[in-house]
Amino acid sequence: MSFATDPNGWVEQVAGGAQRVFLRTSQGREISYAALREQSHRIACALMRRGVVPGERVAVQVDKSVEAVLLYIACLRLGAVFVPINVANTPNEVEYFLRDSRPRVAVIRPQDRHVLEPLAIEAGVALETLGENGDGSLCELAAECADDSALPTVFDADALAAIVYTSGTTGRPKGAMLTRANLASNAVALAETWRFTRDDVLLHTLPLFHIHGLFAAINTVLASGSSLFLLPKFDAAQTLAHLREATVYMGVPTHYTRLLQQAELNPQTTATVRLFVSGSAPLLPDTHREFLSRTGHVILERYGMSETLINTSNPYEGPRLPGSVGPPLKGTAIRVVNAETGAVELEPGVVGTLQVKGPNVFVGYWRDEAKTHGEFSADGWFKTGDVGRIDAAGYVHIVGRAKDLVISGGYNVYPKEVETELDALAGVQESAVFGVPHPDFGEGVTAAVVPKPGAVLSEQAIIDSVKARLARYKVPKRIVLVEELPRNTMGKVQKNTLRQMFAAIYADG
Repeated sequence: MSFATDPNGWVEQVAGGAQRVFLRTSQGREISYAALREQSHRIACALMRRGVVPGERVAVQVDKSVEAVLLYIACLRLGAVFVPINVANTPNEVEYFLRDSRPRVAVIRPQDRHVLEPLAIEAGVALETLGENGDGSLCELAAECADDSALPTVFDADALAAIVYTSGTTGRPKGAMLTRANLASNAVALAETWRFTRDDVLLHTLPLFHIHGLFAAINTVLASGSSLFLLPKFDAAQTLAHLREATVYMGVPTHYTRLLQQAELNPQTTATVRLFVSGSAPLLPDTHREFLSRTGHVILERYGMSETLINTSNPYEGPRLPGSVGPPLKGTAIRVVNAETGAVELEPGVVGTLQVKGPNVFVGYWRDEAKTHGEFSADGWFKTGDVGRIDAAGYVHIVGRAKDLVISGGYNVYPKEVETELDALAGVQESAVFGVPHPDFGEGVTAAVVPKPGAVLSEQAIIDSVKARLARYKVPKRIVLVEELPRNTMGKVQKNTLRQMFAAIYADG
């Protein structure tokens, strides 16, 4: 099938099947494509009544709901710039996003109004509320709008569609500016790569403030005219219970490890699903293997980031390699660059920093030309900050983040290589390798290790076990045993937190 190449076309392309279901919930609510057009139109008109015009920002910090999905689509149809904000962000952090993105309107949860209203007034931002059950001032305003009021119909492909704030581990978060062409090209590439059709149903358990749940999931469904089954959050038992109603599932590694803890996970409970996708954080090879053993399904791992959306994917047909994120998507190019010389590495298997080019790559950071300029090479490739290699078959392998590289005694240590050896040890559930100040080596290779339930591990035994498998300078000088690794809401290990926690571990010499 062909796919519309502009977000407005996604909503309009299914006129012949307008009564087909776009979205269902576990409570039995259904939204057809006809209702999607009508209800998103009303929300777009409500935003217009609040002064929003194409190109202006709409900041959103609300709970996941049907109306939250409709609000996102309304912004696409209006040409407004959608600014998602994590519901876990504090009022202080929200104030920064409001002042930086300068939205015309911020849509928040009703219960947060008393806290955020003074901050919004100070920032000159109008507030509307939206509750998880469809209550709030925005829906009240939308109900008053006529469904035949005019919306803009023609947009430039390079017009901004979203600003997504990055994690800000090296300073204040920066807003990655994504255009309509960025969103559309990536959705079309994913729909083609993952073989989406109008018969597909995606079980959606991801948050709506991140590119995975918002763009990779919803946009791919819209571009292909398929359907969503929306759950308010991930719950392993609930997710497993609803897999029978889905053909595709997208999750993060933590979702898969928790599904594996469900005794009912088997070929029968996953029989209707044709594709399981994992992203946002590395998936352990053990998880790959156990999921295959339990269900008969090979998880498809992919690689993306806020600034580029999805860059690579293991193939739908062909080998899905554990530990690899697959080849670049159609239209996207990735190269490996020597971090010290800047020379492009042409030989397969050479480790270096990864750079990306393609229609999926963002246009820059909001209100920060200097940061934007520094993140692109002279010939226009985006510097991802990831370290990796490309094998002879064209598959990309992520070694780690450049900022996570440990330089110990003058030697470069890539954490992923050490983590792979640690994770292979009996009794080790997972690990994270990081560097902290060391009086002799500059940085000491350090590892946080999570034991498997019931396993008895010791620091010295772990060190002794990897000595035969790693060069001496790569062997962790200290092992700290922890109950769990610190993660963000998308399951990524927060190594900056580990570096802070154990910054003084070598201070006594």
